[in-house]
Amino acid sequence: MATRKPVRLEGRTVTYELRDHTADVAVEATAPTLSALFASVADGLTAASCESIPADGGERFTLEETAENREALLFDYLDRLIYERDVRLVLPADHECRVIPPGDVAGSAWRVEASARGVPLDAVSAREVKAVTYSEMTLERREGDGGGGDDDGRGGDDDGRGGDDDGRDGSDDDSGDGDDGAWYAYVVFDV
Repeated sequence: MATRKPVRLEGRTVTYELRDHTADVAVEATAPTLSALFASVADGLTAASCESIPADGGERFTLEETAENREALLFDYLDRLIYERDVRLVLPADHECRVIPPGDVAGSAWRVEASARGVPLDAVSAREVKAVTYSEMTLERREGDGGGGDDDGRGGDDDGRGGDDDGRDGSDDDSGDGDDGAWYAYVVFDV
């Protein structure tokens, strides 16, 4: 089940791909910024849950998560989306994210400010995605044009620190984002 879905977000194309993974499902995503990558992986989670999402309906809700590093932040964000689905009885869709790196203050953490449209579960035919896993999780910046990377498929050694990132307009530079690379994630979900 390799389904590549390019998504246009305010003039930029981000993609995610659903991949079969034993009894689980994996989302593989690329995006030009870390914030857009978080939104793209979340869109992949939505697609793994439901093949067709109504264009209308559902109220937007906001959430915020913090963690000690980018990988933990992505895990906690996706876990929170699954929690919100279960508590609100909605399928989170149409994700928007802003990833904020830690500041220079000791003890500061990575943070994501996000919103999603909560599509009522009774309006869709959704399968249950039980949990996000750390199994095989990859989150990295790849050098080159749009996520290429070197021969082993891995690239970038940026520590991900920098300025503001709204994840949508391409003007951010939270992690060395720009013309020299793209962000890549691979996340496995328990179904």
